[in-house]
Amino acid sequence: MRGVTAKIAAPNERPVHPSPVRWFQRHGRVFVWANLMGQMLIIVTGGLVRLTGSGLGCSTWPMCEPGQFTPVAHQATTYHPFVEFGNRTISGVLVAIALAVLLAVWTDSTRTRAYRMLGLVPLIGVLAQAIIGGITVLAHLNPAIVGFHMFISIALVAFSAYLVARHNEGDGRPVATVDIVTARITRAVATWLGVVVCLGVIVTGSGPHSGDDEVAYRFALDPAAMARAHAGTVWILIIALAMLSIRLLRGPAAPHGPLRKSVAAIWVIVLVEGAVGYTQYFTGLPWGLVAVHMALAALLTAAAIFAVTATRTRA
Repeated sequence: MRGVTAKIAAPNERPVHPSPVRWFQRHGRVFVWANLMGQMLIIVTGGLVRLTGSGLGCSTWPMCEPGQFTPVAHQATTYHPFVEFGNRTISGVLVAIALAVLLAVWTDSTRTRAYRMLGLVPLIGVLAQAIIGGITVLAHLNPAIVGFHMFISIALVAFSAYLVARHNEGDGRPVATVDIVTARITRAVATWLGVVVCLGVIVTGSGPHSGDDEVAYRFALDPAAMARAHAGTVWILIIALAMLSIRLLRGPAAPHGPLRKSVAAIWVIVLVEGAVGYTQYFTGLPWGLVAVHMALAALLTAAAIFAVTATRTRA
């Protein structure tokens, strides 16, 4: 009877509420995905700042104007300050998400220290990007600094995708799920994608979208020649993807399942990206298509990282 009494009395006991830190840990999957989505979103909003000529919409940093943190509407105000400040606001949201990721990942004592250290990177990256963005404004949109700003954003997307993959697996030693040749081709595809993105940034830095209607510092390069070089790297990427796809089609279905899905996603993004790229080239680079092109580049980066992580598993 004592055991029965204890069981009956237990529901009347005062419930134990989880600590705030425990709440962040339980929702870690949500936060790492939100971080990835946010890192891709800020590439698009940052691109819109440049493509709409709003790069100097706020003339200084961290204030928008001397003595004004936010843009102030008056008769002579254009939309440029609000576009620029909107991108800065997204950066503030990313800081909040990065703090949530830090709490969810760093405080999880059930995971290894190597995994928990990954929780520091989003916050460090976002803060570094804020500083680089400020330098970009103070340097009057120097294309080299603008390009470096974009490289860091792509790197943060790649890392954020890796963090999502690591969050969903254990901390045991990685065990290959594909043969060594398939794994190497997959890594080569992801590495070559970095070359494709680098040339894409150089193409933008030598093209018409300088980020401001009056300040037009550009790379001293032929934009048409750089665009053709960029297209060439994309065709090499397609050849590598074809080689990888042939190996996956000839191999057993079960071990290659996750990788096949990732490669299929890469194919879809690459084909759409290529169609958008050629369309924007032959239509005079309308800023809307360029923005879509940038969004697809971010998606492609994440898909490539998911493909690489699909070549192994952790217990």
